[in-house]
Amino acid sequence: MQLTTIKQLLIGAALTTAIVACQSTDSKPNEQAKNNLAKEENTLTLKRIYQDYEFSSDRIGRIRWLADNSGYTAIEKSAASKKDKEGKSVSVGKDIVIYNPQTLDREVLVSAQQLTPEGKDSPLSIHDYIWSEDRKQLLIYTNSKRVWRSNSRGDYWVLNLATNKLVQLGGANAKPSSLMFAKFSPDGTRVAYVREDNVYVENLSTNNITQLTDDAGNGIINGLFDWVYEEEFSIRDGFRWSPDGSKIAFWQLDTTGSKDFIMINNTDELYPTITKFPYPKVGETNSLAKIGIVDLSTKETIFPDLPFNSRNMYIPRMNWAGNGKEILIQHVNRKQDTNRLYLANSTSGQLTRIMTEQEETFLDFYDDAHWLNDGNYFIWTSERSGWRDLYRISRDGKEVINLTPGDFDVTAFGSIQAIDEQGGWVYFTASIGNTSERYLYRSKLDGSVVNQRLTPNTFAGVNYYQMSPNGQWAVHSYSAFDKPTQKRLVSIEGHQEKHMLMSNKKLVNKLAKLNKPSHEFFQVKARDGVVLDGYIMRPADFDPTKKYPIIFYVYSEPAGQTVQNRWRGSSYLWDSYMTEQGYIIASIDSRGAQTPKGREWRKSIYGAVGILASRDQADALDAMAKRWNYIDTNRVGIWGHSGGGSMTLNMLFRYPEKYHVGVSLAPVPDQKLYDSIYQERYSGLLPDYEEGYKQGSPITHAKNLEGNLLLVHGTGDDNVHYQGAERLINELVKHNKQFDFMSYPNRSHGIYEGEGTTLHLNTMKTQYFNRHLKNKQ
Repeated sequence: MQLTTIKQLLIGAALTTAIVACQSTDSKPNEQAKNNLAKEENTLTLKRIYQDYEFSSDRIGRIRWLADNSGYTAIEKSAASKKDKEGKSVSVGKDIVIYNPQTLDREVLVSAQQLTPEGKDSPLSIHDYIWSEDRKQLLIYTNSKRVWRSNSRGDYWVLNLATNKLVQLGGANAKPSSLMFAKFSPDGTRVAYVREDNVYVENLSTNNITQLTDDAGNGIINGLFDWVYEEEFSIRDGFRWSPDGSKIAFWQLDTTGSKDFIMINNTDELYPTITKFPYPKVGETNSLAKIGIVDLSTKETIFPDLPFNSRNMYIPRMNWAGNGKEILIQHVNRKQDTNRLYLANSTSGQLTRIMTEQEETFLDFYDDAHWLNDGNYFIWTSERSGWRDLYRISRDGKEVINLTPGDFDVTAFGSIQAIDEQGGWVYFTASIGNTSERYLYRSKLDGSVVNQRLTPNTFAGVNYYQMSPNGQWAVHSYSAFDKPTQKRLVSIEGHQEKHMLMSNKKLVNKLAKLNKPSHEFFQVKARDGVVLDGYIMRPADFDPTKKYPIIFYVYSEPAGQTVQNRWRGSSYLWDSYMTEQGYIIASIDSRGAQTPKGREWRKSIYGAVGILASRDQADALDAMAKRWNYIDTNRVGIWGHSGGGSMTLNMLFRYPEKYHVGVSLAPVPDQKLYDSIYQERYSGLLPDYEEGYKQGSPITHAKNLEGNLLLVHGTGDDNVHYQGAERLINELVKHNKQFDFMSYPNRSHGIYEGEGTTLHLNTMKTQYFNRHLKNKQ
């Protein structure tokens, strides 16, 4: 009886509330609801950024320009559909379509139905695709698996467009996701690939498979690379077809001399499992690299005998030298200050040295030679003038023409956008006059016209171009500091926009509702007069009469640049969120950062990584505090990831009176623990620069910690090992330095795997600054 009474009372209360709500003519509740919604829309939260992903950018499918310049292909949802369980129509997969850049006419070249294997209900998932040169066959990459940083192992299928036949490569005995780097021969009759560390070639008419190398195992790998080559030379695909399809040149690495690094996974199985892989640390034994050339008609392989080749030499680049007779091999010493270029005869292996590139300190990038005029000339990137320039060099190395003269750098990676040999132009990206921005330029291949800018002034910011082979068309990507990326199809002559491919309108509208911070690019001088670039972000309701805590985002290693006028996605949003919380946000590029400011700027840190750069950071803080009184120098925070994590430690340990709170993600506390290729390139060989290694390593100065440190590391970090965090912990404990620590089980260097990881990490970082910096007394 009592239960019934309570139930009746509850129902009655609900009905009364509903009636009152219906009878009310007061609009204030509705206005309040609208105001609350507006407030939610113009206020950021970590959940909106990292869980709901409300501010995600649009994306377009992978685009391929056709070799004949007739158009570009893209992956798009198929128009074909089927009914789901609820009776709704859903796409059956994706088509590959072609667009005419002149007319924007669209045609389906390959339908999802054509990509459906016999006996299967659904089409292949397209992870990547490659056309044969005659465009009669299509190579589909699918079912890919991650190998270190990229999904480089998977399954390959070939679709013959004439017969509509779809065939999986590798034969009946191939394990799932076991093929790597498959490529058509120039005539499209065969495909070569790597399987289980050997190189194979498969005939597409008969599907007969020929194994070209058979010595893999016991540390020998063919056609691919070990961890350190892949990471630090940015190469994964380790073989090259000759232009006539008669031979294949490939890398062979003997990793037996390199000691294994071991990672323990405590979370995925009942008992711990281990992963081990060759990882040469500073001063340790490297793999031995060789180049093999296999003749497909005889199956015989030759290995050109490079002078003084050893485990203290590298082969960072190799390609066919404009014909099928010779390959160009770049041979670099362990110190990485000398690169000898050899032409190797593909039949005899005979070597001819044509050029030597040499620096007093280090060579910090490696590009392929781009061959012209049937191999009579090549385009080469060099810093020999003091700036990173493009040169046209004759095959014998004797004739050298600088195509980009002037006090500026072409950008370090992917600077050459296209070479129009018929028109006589090379297209490249550079920063002339503003190192935070990137624009498209071109120069004549004979040097008669140089540095002609093509990007209009209306696109102030960072611009990238995916160009057609002849340089007449491009997909133009543009962004700026608070402007998300847009992609346009443009005609390069006159930079005429033909079509907006990706406007990001939804994201732009969302950002417009926010109380966005103001930002400013600025320059300050270090104590010795060197100019340092930076940016600063201030709250939307900024009051210059108040004092604000400041948080620096830092990297300042040779591998990156933070001060750029480009869209940074969730990083920009987190910065904006923190300005809403009452912080100033800033970043400074120290000397040695990968900033296009010339050779002297980048190489001044040689043998002392972390020492001069950390002094620059401290000098910048002092100069900023003098310029802007609103910076509260008693509440200075700093954070960074990887090299930025190392710099965060250096600032807390070296300048404890200036930096009070730091969050260090995946740092290198001791430089001797990092890999040989990267660290020795910038820090020098250990016997020659041991004191520089010691003084540049944060762990040496850990005893000076006074502020609050949050140290974060993933236990499955194959790049910057968890080992370094444990060594730093021991050092801090030894000196009774209190700190906070978070390990993420089995996460890699990016610390993003696992449900909820990104939100958790950024929440922790935010709360740490709020607790120890914002509310510091």
